[in-house]
Amino acid sequence: MKKIVIIAIVALLGSFSLCAQEKAGKKDTAQHEMVYTCPMHTDVISKMSGKCPKCGMDLNLSPKEQMKMEVTNSYSCPIHKEVITHDPGKCPQCGRKLNLSAKEQMKSEVTKIYTCPMHPEVALDKDGKCPKCGTALVEKKSQ
Repeated sequence: MKKIVIIAIVALLGSFSLCAQEKAGKKDTAQHEMVYTCPMHTDVISKMSGKCPKCGMDLNLSPKEQMKMEVTNSYSCPIHKEVITHDPGKCPQCGRKLNLSAKEQMKSEVTKIYTCPMHPEVALDKDGKCPKCGTALVEKKSQ
């Protein structure tokens, strides 16, 4: 349960940071390299997957990279489940539109904001009625 709460907090803080950067006209376009390590020899670091030169075990994504993968958006093909990417678009194998993963859909459900059409300053995290006028709240669309 603690891990879920921590991941949710990290995701929420990350989304606020991304929104603030995009509103300021800044966007991170740098290509980030993946870092792989040996599970037995943490001093062995590589930028490519492969085998550990000391013991021959497969190199895995480092714990930091695994955490990054958990908190970033991931898209998958509805037909080819092995196609997973962090960018929306089309499947390279069949050309279908990629869908948000089930985990990402659940995160977006949790972070929905509802506002009053008459009072845009009213923003609640659950559906209901406006506390000022009683009008039904509507989901705020991301910009």
